[in-house]
Order: sequence, then structure tokens, then C-alpha cells
Amino acid sequence: MTPGSIDAHQHFWALARGDYGWLTPDLRPLYRDHGPDDLTPLLDACGVERTILVQAAPTEDETRFLVSLARDEPRVAGVVGWVDFEAPDAPARIETLATTPRVVGVRPMIQDLPDVGWMLSPRVAPAFDALEACGLPFDALVKPPHLENLLALLERHPRLRCVVDHAGKPAIGGGDLRAWSDAIARIAAETDAWCKLSGLVTECAGDASTDVLRPVADHLLASFGPDRLLWGSDWPVVLLRASYGEWREITLDLLAGLDDASRAAVLGGNAARFYRLDV
Repeated sequence: MTPGSIDAHQHFWALARGDYGWLTPDLRPLYRDHGPDDLTPLLDACGVERTILVQAAPTEDETRFLVSLARDEPRVAGVVGWVDFEAPDAPARIETLATTPRVVGVRPMIQDLPDVGWMLSPRVAPAFDALEACGLPFDALVKPPHLENLLALLERHPRLRCVVDHAGKPAIGGGDLRAWSDAIARIAAETDAWCKLSGLVTECAGDASTDVLRPVADHLLASFGPDRLLWGSDWPVVLLRASYGEWREITLDLLAGLDDASRAAVLGGNAARFYRLDV
């Protein structure tokens, strides 16, 4: 096991809970329960010490389920949960989460909302104010059409601790990446946001090889630097295109040009700093 190595983005779910609206039988590798017993051997094989467990359902019940799992699973260093940003008492709910043991962040499922400008709506502004005030991180689950609005949000809330999940989901191999690359570079340059090097293989329209992914990874490294990138597996979603070990090996190839300290930061140190795991 590599000391300090952290998977900054993975999921557990139990189908019988019934609140995973996106998880349908046609997603064959994913449509079954996935829990610690499935993941632990993969972590051991890849030398990963700890993980960040991220919500996969837009319910507070699921967050409580994940927190209960984390209490019994020493490899889970923290939970990124969900809260209803539109609830009248959203600030109070966020303050409660911020003091809940093992909770290290929140993630509204913005990518699934029909309104691309939802995050700028006045009705959710109090929730973002509360996140900023209590210092609880915001995982931004967004796609390229959301990036300009995300930049505006971060300009409104300059103290909001934000990490962009899955690098904003660029359409790799599926068209022109210039709009994505320009927007993600502006977010990196003009805000204090961090970014997850995760979820890239599932965004590939075709081949998900190192060569195909390298231009995207190089752009992220050039934009955020090795001190604001967090590696994550996005397991088990990654299984749609690659095994846990295959994505880990691709990542190591993509980071081969970094010095040892920078590579260690991307593979764990940055996650510990961003989510304040050792505080």
C-alpha cells in the first residue's frame, strides 16, 4: 500500500434503497450492489490507502446511509453527501452536515438538472452562502455547458471551496474541445477551484487509451498545476469502460512526467489537503 494514496472519488450503493433514479438495468456492469467488500481488494491491488465516498442519489437518506457505512469502514476517509439546496432551511441543513463526523463535502447533482443556470438562481443562493460561511467543500458535478455559470458562481462566492468533478466531463474524441478547454482554463486561472482527474474514460466517445486521454490530462496539469488536481477512480462507474486497475495504470502513465512529489500530491496529498482529512 502506498502511504498517503487516496482515491478522491468512489461510490457505494444498494439497489434495494430505491433512490438511484439514473441507475437502470441497461447499465449492466453497474446494476447490482457495490460495497466495501467489492472495493477493498481493488484498493489493495493498486496500493490505495483511503477513499472519499461520494453520493450517488439526490436524497439525504442516502447521505445518512453513506455516513453509516463510513463509520464501519476504516478505508473511507470522508463522505461527500447531498442536501436539498432549495429547501427553506437549507443553510441549517448544511451547517448540520458540516459538523457531522466523516462528512467532508456536499454535491448537488447539477448535471441532471434541466436548468443550466440553476446554480445562479436566487433560490439556492442562501445554500451557497452557508457553504462558504462554514467552509464545507462543494463538489461541482457539471458538464461543459455549465462551466461559464460555474465561473460566475465562484466569482460571487470567492471563499467557496470548490472541486470540479470529472474535469467538467469533456466530450473526449467526440468533437471540438476548445470551449471546454477555454472555460476550464479560466476557472483554474481566475478562481481557487480544484479539479478531479477522474471520470475521463467514461467520457471517451471511442478508444479510452492513454494517447487519447493525454491531451486532456496535460491541459488539466497546465491549468491547475499538480497542486490542485485530485485523482479519483469514479468506481464503480468506471467499469463501463475500464477496470479499477486499468484506469489506475492509465493515470500513472499520464503522470509519468511529474516528479515524485507532484505525482504523490495528485495521487493523494491534494485530496487530504482539499478535504482537510488530517485536521
